Amino acid sequence: MSEHTREAMEYDVVIVGAGPAGLSAAIRLKQLDAELDVVVLEKGSEVGAHILSGAVLDPCGLDALIPDWKEKGAPLNVPVKDDNFYVLGEAGQIRIPNWPMPPLMNNHGNYIVSMGNVCRWMAEQAEELGVEIFPGMACSEIVYGDDGEVKGVVAGEFGKNADGTPGPGYEPGMELHGKYVFLGEGVRGSLAKEVIAKYDLSNGKEPQKFGLGMKEIWEIDPDKHREGSVTHTMGWPLGSNAGGGSFIYHLDNNQVYVGFVVHLNYENPHLYPYMEFQRFKHHPMVAELLKGGKRVAYGARAISEGGYQSMPKMVAPGVALLGCSVGMVNVPRIKGNHNAMLSGKAAAEAAYAAIQDGRASDELSSYETEVRDGAIGTDLKKVRNVKPLWSKRGLVASLTVGGFDMWTNTLGFSLLGTLGHGKSDAEATGEAKNFKPIDYPKPDGKLSFDRLTNVSFAATNHEESQPAHLKLKDASIPVSVNLPKFAGPSARYCPAGVYEFVKDENGSDKFVINFQNCVHCKTCDIKDPSQNINWTVPQGGDGPNYPNM
Repeated sequence: MSEHTREAMEYDVVIVGAGPAGLSAAIRLKQLDAELDVVVLEKGSEVGAHILSGAVLDPCGLDALIPDWKEKGAPLNVPVKDDNFYVLGEAGQIRIPNWPMPPLMNNHGNYIVSMGNVCRWMAEQAEELGVEIFPGMACSEIVYGDDGEVKGVVAGEFGKNADGTPGPGYEPGMELHGKYVFLGEGVRGSLAKEVIAKYDLSNGKEPQKFGLGMKEIWEIDPDKHREGSVTHTMGWPLGSNAGGGSFIYHLDNNQVYVGFVVHLNYENPHLYPYMEFQRFKHHPMVAELLKGGKRVAYGARAISEGGYQSMPKMVAPGVALLGCSVGMVNVPRIKGNHNAMLSGKAAAEAAYAAIQDGRASDELSSYETEVRDGAIGTDLKKVRNVKPLWSKRGLVASLTVGGFDMWTNTLGFSLLGTLGHGKSDAEATGEAKNFKPIDYPKPDGKLSFDRLTNVSFAATNHEESQPAHLKLKDASIPVSVNLPKFAGPSARYCPAGVYEFVKDENGSDKFVINFQNCVHCKTCDIKDPSQNINWTVPQGGDGPNYPNM
């Protein structure tokens, strides 16, 4: 017997991730049967610490889960009052009227929220029902049973030395076993990635597509604040370099969410998404709004954008993928939280029925059927062609043909069928020799900020003595392949300045990983052209500490 034997605890359902999907599943399980043993494991230091979302919330998921959420004090306090769409040029903007847009694009009845605070409130509801929630517990491994089924996870391993060996205060963590394990890790979760590969769940599906979302919270001049106002923009500064756009949401307390999304299928490896976001704030419309204000928080997170045709199979023996582990974002609406909640509820109902029947560790196929044929599938199917049109034909085609396609889909048919995505975002990266470098203006320290200053506003922290959680499959590739061929794109695509190329004392190039800066966005795992970076969990509690993102 080794000196580091793990204890095991048995549950009915083990849930990884205290996001909207995981918490919805936990709540629904306890609503159905108060006697079920349900545990939620969260890698953030507290529930909500790693939640980053726009967010305008469609309350349909909450309505289905907790119909009396208003009476229970859910933090949905700012109803959307007006909706604005603009296409930006460098000096001006054109407003797109709301009337030609399909009804699904209307934000009437939705709320501007902090999803971090919504999740904190949901965690309280879950705990009142008897759910055990353990924050600061990163799940580092999957435990497989004798027949190859998912049996549980390893959580709470602490105290490794930098070389991966157990340090003096090493704790091996625990095995948490469940009749079913739910993975609600969000976009590109490390355990979900392993499960998708092991059981070949993406077979026959389109590759998943992603965007990088960056967000700042600003406190602005009260005279410029319009609580409940929602603005989305497309166009400048991205132009033909990349797809994407911005959001500006006025919440309460004179605060504004300013966000920018860059689709990660861009070709030009010189593109620097973070600097595109900083440049955007200098547009006259945005600069005027922010002038005299101050930025109080910053964060970044990848967004799943593949939609309906990219959703992998969601179940394998003993395990179900929830929410963004599957990819349930409605791209034109920029909304996925409602679908994440509905997926958690559906998975809970499937697991409850299975446990009632005396089943365990099999495939919850009724969950998959409900997602594809129910409200989530209906929501995503209507908009399935917008993203591939945007990727292949550009912004104008996405607005015109994509808009027309959404209209016909509301009537139940599409002249386009279902378009494919083609390449993965990593494969879309072009060679540096075929593209011009992009000259980015220097941040002014008032509206725009350098990356490392901004990262301090994510309050991210990693115990420095642990092994780097960003693992290279081949340590030579960054310098031997990615630098000469792609101009070292990791130094730019990371929104937290984790990766840099420096010269050593001999003048040779050296690749440095500043893992302490990581905000857990997963962009490196997605965009690295050699697919050489594997994002794994650091020890529990490490990472960003977002207040009310």
